[in-house]
Amino acid sequence: MSSAARAIDPADRSLGMLTANLLTVVAGGPLAAVLAAAWAARWGWASFAAGVYGLLDAKLLLLTVLPGIAAHELVHAVAWAAAARRPLGAIEVGIRWRSLAPYAHPREPMPAGAYRVGAVMPLLLLGVVPSLAAIAAGAPRLMAWGLFFVFTAGGDVLVLWLIRRVPAGRLVEDHPTRVGCRLVGGQAERRAAGRVGGSDGRAVR
Repeated sequence: MSSAARAIDPADRSLGMLTANLLTVVAGGPLAAVLAAAWAARWGWASFAAGVYGLLDAKLLLLTVLPGIAAHELVHAVAWAAAARRPLGAIEVGIRWRSLAPYAHPREPMPAGAYRVGAVMPLLLLGVVPSLAAIAAGAPRLMAWGLFFVFTAGGDVLVLWLIRRVPAGRLVEDHPTRVGCRLVGGQAERRAAGRVGGSDGRAVR
């Protein structure tokens, strides 16, 4: 599909990688700023700066940040599988070797509600929860780590914004090369619905 055609495709809910990367800070910034301000109100900016500086230690980066980046995609995979009631094998997990970037990609369409759950979980589990725990405990390096993963989830926040008006039951398919998804309709939607629910259309429990 040409870029012009994609621009007017009403089913497309995706962004190019470059655009998404440029907007990641914009998407993750407000929440990160609120959390950082909450830290500063209790512990001060000097301790926050010390935490950021400490996290830049090469050994600490290797032992905590790089595994966290891989964990981000694993959380996507597990959350998508659980929310959509699919086997974990239905989610492709790997590494794009050209960019050395890990990824998680649902192989089949799923309801938008389940897609949202999988999209937001890394932000919550790796970003918000560690940041709140750091504020409570006064742990500056954990705070810096949590805020880093708030920013890395900026692309996920963009996706949630792109599908904000999509009904929870509408099927979407994850885009294999862009950030976001595409709405599924017609026969493809009915086939996918049959995999999610029983013959009477109710979700399998």
